[in-house]
Amino acid sequence: MNILVLNCGSSSLKFQLIVTDLKSIEQNTDKRLAKGVIERIGSEALITTQAGDNPPERQALPIRDHLAAVDYVLRWIVSPDSKLEGFQSIADIHAVGHRVVHGGEKFRASVLITVDVIKGIEDCIDLAPLHNPANLKGIHAAIKVLGSGIPEVAVFDTAFHSTMPETSYLYAIPYQLYRRHKIRRYGFHGTSHRYVAYRYRQLTGKTREETNVITLHLGNGCSACAIRRGDSVDTSMGLTPLEGLVMGSRSGDLDPSILDFLSHKEGLSLAEIDGLLNKQSGLLGLSGLTNDMRELLEEEKEHQDRRASLAIDVFCKRIRKYIGAYLAEMGGTDAVIFTGGIGENSPAIRERVCEGMEWIGITLKPELNAAIFDGKEGPIHNTNSRVQVFVIPTNEELLIARDAVRCVENAPRRF
Repeated sequence: MNILVLNCGSSSLKFQLIVTDLKSIEQNTDKRLAKGVIERIGSEALITTQAGDNPPERQALPIRDHLAAVDYVLRWIVSPDSKLEGFQSIADIHAVGHRVVHGGEKFRASVLITVDVIKGIEDCIDLAPLHNPANLKGIHAAIKVLGSGIPEVAVFDTAFHSTMPETSYLYAIPYQLYRRHKIRRYGFHGTSHRYVAYRYRQLTGKTREETNVITLHLGNGCSACAIRRGDSVDTSMGLTPLEGLVMGSRSGDLDPSILDFLSHKEGLSLAEIDGLLNKQSGLLGLSGLTNDMRELLEEEKEHQDRRASLAIDVFCKRIRKYIGAYLAEMGGTDAVIFTGGIGENSPAIRERVCEGMEWIGITLKPELNAAIFDGKEGPIHNTNSRVQVFVIPTNEELLIARDAVRCVENAPRRF
């Protein structure tokens, strides 16, 4: 089956075209045929497309909305310019898989999209006002362009964390607020955490029941996840993606009374404080320079910038704090797994996160750590390390494509 995977942001659309079926899933022979991204939707958009291993092609064109963006992607796929064999019309797309950020308590697994499912995603907009509306735009656009005959599947970031116990997901606030408004920890990056736990099993030969790991998704958004016997039992992000680790421009954990304090001292509204914590904090706020970890590491190295170093140190310390908490909660772990843009590509950050953790059995092998970046994967721990440490590039799009196949074929999920 040819599966189109769509990930829609407020002004962007990322896509991949993946060929897979139940046999390919079983044998791990799925293949990505094409990928791309359209940025700055609503104005002169920046479009990047890439078929197979060909060099990426870039251009700028006016793209007015997500409907026009999806239409452009489909026209590119079936055009001679894409150099994709076997795609003569949009009928050669057999299903569409959509990333949806928030499924609330209703959606605990991926589902075929129906009118009722769309209504359920709309009901979760209050929980993810920055994300679910954009995801819905992609769903509506794909249905309009492809028609109702092509099955569409929603894959939820929150679904993997639906196995968390009450002791992990409840906040210590009046219980009726949970009953009335479903205020609780939901967690995000679930498809990424799920993928790297699955890939770890492939690399080590462990079964799902034997999978006890701590996964660290470190990018512009960051989250940690405690996985026991293959299931998520705790995660760092909460009701929204703001809670937890220090991120590119998000604060992560803080004292809630800071909101009232800022309101009085700075005269800020709640909406302005929310914007400050989501868009002006984290690495950007601490350094005063950038939310890009690569640039901060360069500033630290070349100019010994104190605040760049401070931002990096706070970032790494918060990660160690969560590793320690999850080690205590799980009674130890077999492995710590790094993924995401920073986790996959920054040996320096991995080294600093693991520094001083020898006492709990985490020791890196420097030459292994230094050699793994730019899509590579594998162990980076020393032979005497009691806890394994892996770098595994995430592949959320592959899981979305596979879940689309399973939903269309009504087949059980294996991981």
